[in-house]
Parts: sequence; structure tokens; C-alpha cells
Amino acid sequence: MAQSDLFACKSSPPKAQRPRRLRGAVIREVTCRTILNRSAISDYSLNCYTGCAHGCVYCYARFMQRFHPHPEPWGKFVDVKTNAVEALERQLRRAKPAAVFLSSACDGWQPIEAERRLTRRCCELLLEHGFRVNVLTKSALALRDMDVFARGAARVGVTITTLDERLRRLWEPKASPVEERLRVIREARRRGIRTAVMFGPLLPFLSDGADALREMFRRAVALGVDVIWTDAMNPRPRVWPSVAGLLQKRFPELRERYRRLLFEREEREVYLAALRERIASAAKAAGAADRLAGCP
Repeated sequence: MAQSDLFACKSSPPKAQRPRRLRGAVIREVTCRTILNRSAISDYSLNCYTGCAHGCVYCYARFMQRFHPHPEPWGKFVDVKTNAVEALERQLRRAKPAAVFLSSACDGWQPIEAERRLTRRCCELLLEHGFRVNVLTKSALALRDMDVFARGAARVGVTITTLDERLRRLWEPKASPVEERLRVIREARRRGIRTAVMFGPLLPFLSDGADALREMFRRAVALGVDVIWTDAMNPRPRVWPSVAGLLQKRFPELRERYRRLLFEREEREVYLAALRERIASAAKAAGAADRLAGCP
């Protein structure tokens, strides 16, 4: 995720209202002046929500709290941009068709989307106006919108940090199980929609080993994924306290090793070089070297 995308959307402060809760997250309503924003990831990015109830421990987007302060910790609040569709309709009167990434600073298909349907409607509008929609999600809710993606130039991707469901529950507590995410890819392929997978951030010493990587690439090839990205864990602002807290609780022997590879330059360079070699080897073994779009 590009840092510039984390606070691109210009939103008004939350309205005076009584917030409610959904799956442990405080839900508030806000309005936005823009929803389609220039991006370093794609031509544009679009986020119908600020905050994400998936609560991923390593989430880079928690940096947004510097610009959108909330009393709740990251993962425990979601601001709903209630006028997202209207803002997009207004911008589409002038914007020229290009690629749009959904979503750079939240998961567009997190739980609140099931009732608000803002991301779905925005995807409909984008495709109707000839834009290319690139989806990246950790939610099986994206299955609901396959009919929309099939109408135009869409690519549907999922993020997978680990195939180990036990680890997934620790690091991505409110996201969909791994097999449900793979079902998103399977259904997209069935409908003739292009697909992608992001393996990352790979968890050092937990999901970044040679065997784990080989199995990830094997599964991707078996599903017929078109594009594969990989990513290493990065020392983004506000991420380390969250990661360190989980490590101290569940993997205390790894806490210091994580700190060194994240913050000590020489050790990080050695780690990344070795990780790139393992990724390249796994991709080659799976016959997916030509699908690998990027390494950390």
C-alpha cells in the first residue's frame, strides 16, 4: 500500500450522532468531498470507508489515525462515507477512464459493506463509465459482487498472509478464512474474470519459509491466478506496537528477531535478499515465474 493513499480522501469530521457497533467496531457516518483520488498504486484509488473492522495486526493503514484521530484503536472503528456514491457520480462527469484500485486504506468488502453496499455501487458506476476496477480484499463478501465485476474490465484479487488458519486467526482476526478467500478466486475464474493474489505481508519465521512459499504458489497455480504479488512485513508508522504486542503474547521468542529485521538496516537487507531467493525458487518450482509481478 502506498503511503500517499492512506489519507488521500478528503473527509468531513464525523457528524454529531450516536455511534453504533458492528462486530466490535464503532460505526460513525461522515461525508466526503472526493472519493476518487490519484494514487501511487494505480491511476486512482477509492475507499468508501475510513478504518477497517478486520483488525489485522500488521495493517499499514493504521497510519491514518495521525490524520483521522479516533478514541478507539485501529480495527475498532469504521467511518462510513455516506455520500460516496454521489461524490463519485460528480467526479465521473470529468474524470477520464483509467484504472482504480479498491481499496488502498480499508477493505472495501469489510462487514459494514454487507448492509451499506457503497463499494458495490461505486464499482457499478466505474465499470459503466469504462474504468478498470482492480479489487484486493480479504473478504468473502466479494462473492456477492461477481455479477458486477463480470460486466466490465475488472480484476479480482485476494490477500493471503498465510495458509495456516491458526495463524490467520491471530493476525487477521475479523477477515474471512483463507479457504473462503480462495473461493473468491475460484468463482472469479469461473466467470471469466481476471484474478490476482497478494501473498503478504509474509510473516517472518512463520509463513515465509521455503515450504510455506512453495505451497502458496502451488495453490495459486492450481487456481489459475493470473498475477501474483508478494510483500514483506514493513516497519510502517504505528505498526510495530501492534505487532510487538501480539509477538510478546503468542511468540515471545520472535519479538527481538522481528525488531531487528524491521529496524536494523543491515539485518533487514540480508533478510530481504534471502526472502527474494525463496520467493523466486517457489515461483519457479510451481511454474509461476511469469505470473510473479513483484518481490519485496
